[in-house]
Amino acid sequence: MIVLASASPARLALLRSAGLDPKVIVSGVDEDSFSAHTPAALSLVLAKAKAEAVANELDEGLVIGCDSILELDGRPYGKPATPEEAAERWRLMRGRTGRLVTGHCVIDVAAGRQAAEVATTVVRFGQPSDAEIAAYIATGEPLSVAGAFSIDGRGGWFIEGIEGDHGNVIGISLPLLHGLFAELGYAVTSFWR
Repeated sequence: MIVLASASPARLALLRSAGLDPKVIVSGVDEDSFSAHTPAALSLVLAKAKAEAVANELDEGLVIGCDSILELDGRPYGKPATPEEAAERWRLMRGRTGRLVTGHCVIDVAAGRQAAEVATTVVRFGQPSDAEIAAYIATGEPLSVAGAFSIDGRGGWFIEGIEGDHGNVIGISLPLLHGLFAELGYAVTSFWR
């Protein structure tokens, strides 16, 4: 059994399109109660906390925990709290380059083992006008995603390019996950439906 410890519909859709059919159990972890010395370290701490919270409720299965954070000028940016914050964030990101970091943690519940790592993708933001930013914020999409943007939704119009794994920007890196499964002794293909 594969369990996704995330409420992210984008992560779930990506895993399903890649052949898995995970059960979703949301961790309920309070993300604001955690800190770390870098955005990448914070994403890994949060991924582990989410996976561990769900794993503690189970007797078996592989639990996948993830957390994505945009790093810009060395600062972490998660989900914006308000439309105003999202608009301010977009004005800051406009025409610049950031790094989307996603912590991944896989726990083999029965064996009591875990594997974890961070994937990093460079994101080059376009130059949306103030009117385009306002229209994008009005859709509500930026309020539910790390960094206030989604590459697989309306935000994709304002991303000029990426360097690295596209799936990581969506919220989960399949190549990295493949490696974590292998580290725990599992072939991801054995879970394909």
